[in-house]
Parts: sequence; C-alpha cells; structure tokens
Amino acid sequence: MNDVIVRRGDTAVGSEDRVGLAAPPPPAFPATLRLVHEDRAILVVDKPVGLLTIATESERERTVYRLLRDWLEARGGGRVFVVHRLDRETSGLLVFARSFAVKHMLLQQFQARTPERVYVARVEGIVHAPAGTLSSRLVEDRSLRVRPTRDRRRGKEAISHYRVLERYRDTTLLEIQLHSGRRGQIRAQLAALGHPIVGDREYGSRHDPLRRVCLHATRLGFDHPDGRRVRFESSAPSSFKRP
Repeated sequence: MNDVIVRRGDTAVGSEDRVGLAAPPPPAFPATLRLVHEDRAILVVDKPVGLLTIATESERERTVYRLLRDWLEARGGGRVFVVHRLDRETSGLLVFARSFAVKHMLLQQFQARTPERVYVARVEGIVHAPAGTLSSRLVEDRSLRVRPTRDRRRGKEAISHYRVLERYRDTTLLEIQLHSGRRGQIRAQLAALGHPIVGDREYGSRHDPLRRVCLHATRLGFDHPDGRRVRFESSAPSSFKRP
C-alpha cells in the first residue's frame, strides 16, 4: 500500500494526514469462460458453446486463446499456448500451456494418446448396445466436413469408446471416451452409426430443441509437468438430461 501525504493549506506544518491508496483490483477473468484451474504451468478453462478455441480466417478476435492472452496481458504479462481444440459447437474443458516447454510436453502426451478425454453427448434414436467401440478412418471433404472413408489409404485413424448413460423416449445419453483425437471425430462417427448428436444439423440431426450441438467435454486428465496425474471435470449441461 502506498502512502500519500495530504497537506491542508499553507498551515499544514505538523498536521499531516496519511491516506492509504489500495492497489488497483486485478483484471476480471473473461466472463464468457470459467476458470477451472490455474498454476505456473497450465490454465484449464470451461469453454461455452459458440466460441472458437483459436482464430480462423473468418474469426480472429473472439476466441478462447485471445481472451486468455488479453487477460494475462492485463495482469502484467505472461504467455499462453494452445495444446488442443474444441469445435465451436462443443462446450467443455480445454488445457492451455503457459510456456513453450510445457506445450511441447503436453503435445507429446496427446500424440501418444495418454490423456483421458471424456465427453457426454445426447444423440438421436435409441442406442441398444450398452457399450461399444467406433473405429474408422476420417477424411475432410471439399467443404471441410469430416466424414469416415473405407479407403484405408486415405484419412486418419479414429477410435472412440462409448457407453450408454440413459435412454429416453427417442434419444440416448452417451459417454464417449477418445482413444484418438481427430477434428470432428465424435460428431462424424456417431452420425455414421446412425445416431447423430441432437442439434448437429451439419451431420444429419433432425431436431434442435436446445439450439446447440449436445456435446460437452466433461473430463480431462493428463500428466502435469510437475509429475502428478491430474484430472479435471465439468458437468454436462442439465438440459442434456431432461426426458
């Protein structure tokens, strides 16, 4: 706290008052995000639906990366590095590195498929098998939409494991764990299974009661740079579970 001496006119000799000035409050965390965890190595945030992780040619300002970068700069400095992404249409957990060395370490884990990445999705139709594995090769078509291909010379391997959490009248709530992590993987594989995610019109959904794609990244676990295994959780929106 800084002291400021206030003198009352020319006769203030010997009658000084000291007024304490409090330090300015730290900048508020971006209201559109939820800060799940912060330390010197990483930031973990909960991303809302409708927000990009990082800039594209058509959107450079309103992204999770930009919001975090500006917040750190307002606090006096610090860098942030993207490790993985979520689609604009998907909500949930994201980890960011606070140094290039930490980014490299985390990327090695993602490439080795060791992080725990679990999602919750509400899909159209009744999934009868209590659990299963989705395995395919994914390619991007000319419109940049991700889709499975039977041509083993093309695309990238994608593996997801699912289990049924709840069945409703004409929809099913699933938990999906990624073995590999490809862009659009869950959305493309569930559509190919015949159960597109509710609200995902791009992949054939016929209903959009919540005006969003019902996909949420609910659990994220990995090895922290300090050697600990850490796990973070974010509950799926309660609206996903309404009958």
